[in-house]
Amino acid sequence: MPKRTPTQLDIPRLRLANQDLISPTATDAVEVVRRLGAVQSQDYAGAKWAVGMRTNGLTDADVERALNDGSIVRTHVLRPTWHFLAAADARWMLALTAPRVHIANANAYGNIEVNVGIFRKTDKIITKALSGGNHLTRAELGERIARAGIDVSNLQRLSYLMMNAELNALITSGPRRGKQFTYALFDERVPATKPLDRDEALAELARRYFATRGPATVHDFAWWSGLTIADARKAIALLESSLVSETIGEQTYWLLYDTPPLASSKNMVHLLPNFDEYFIGFKDRSAMLEVVKEFSLLPGNPMFTAHVLVRDGQLIGGWKRAIKPKSVSVDVLLLSKLTVAARKALLATAKQYGKFLGLPVEVSGHD
Repeated sequence: MPKRTPTQLDIPRLRLANQDLISPTATDAVEVVRRLGAVQSQDYAGAKWAVGMRTNGLTDADVERALNDGSIVRTHVLRPTWHFLAAADARWMLALTAPRVHIANANAYGNIEVNVGIFRKTDKIITKALSGGNHLTRAELGERIARAGIDVSNLQRLSYLMMNAELNALITSGPRRGKQFTYALFDERVPATKPLDRDEALAELARRYFATRGPATVHDFAWWSGLTIADARKAIALLESSLVSETIGEQTYWLLYDTPPLASSKNMVHLLPNFDEYFIGFKDRSAMLEVVKEFSLLPGNPMFTAHVLVRDGQLIGGWKRAIKPKSVSVDVLLLSKLTVAARKALLATAKQYGKFLGLPVEVSGHD
């Protein structure tokens, strides 16, 4: 694999560009999700904004439409959390990563006293309930499981029973019923696609990762994908001449060989949702913490659950949203003072967020 002449990579700006956060051109939500491979989505509203901000003008309703019609599905994959996937990618990506999620869940399965026998029973109950195009909520499926004499009074237990069915490609997200999420049978919702063998799947997942998260390390890819370090290294090797590497200190970074020239990102401000792929997609997030070196995106930090405010690719604070009947408020918490130009950029980005939601926006805390 070719090596670049060592230089100081502008890692944050390259990642912004590769994730379509500088000059987005996509006009289709599926295109964004497919390019990223997967978009972490336990915060459903935030994940829709993560997709929308990487497009040229899509609205929340546009992204919701793609989820309701099934061209994008929301399911557990890569790690034990929800992700948006392009429906056309769901089969091969689950086949590759679901076994690793089951391994990650092993202790939880023991703690809530579920086993293969219980999973088989609940899989049958869930499949029967959803057959024929039925779309039911988790609570409705829980009622059917309880009628069969299986205890689901512990909501965590029910959650893992549903996750197991997702990982086994039996169920996936259905259309929303008002604000309620529903499930659908996987085979009734997801198109039949040509299966990929394991090496093909490894290479394809790595290609999408490094195309949109590069420059990134093998440990970053392993963290994001849920794969072992050995599999992550194998995936990089399978891409052969498609990747280039650059070593800085003790870290080797990989990116696509044909990464386009950098566009300007000076004074760009992004209101990123929590769990956005710009930072959740990496094990080592230090490249975006140069302004606030002591800051940690770890549980226990008061901003851990806040959305993330980024200027020129660097974390400078957080923000919270409050959606009202006739407006949306954005409350900003700054860790670094804004310049006049950055303040204007923040207000412009907030206006874009309001346009995405179809609501006027009110911004506070930025002065």
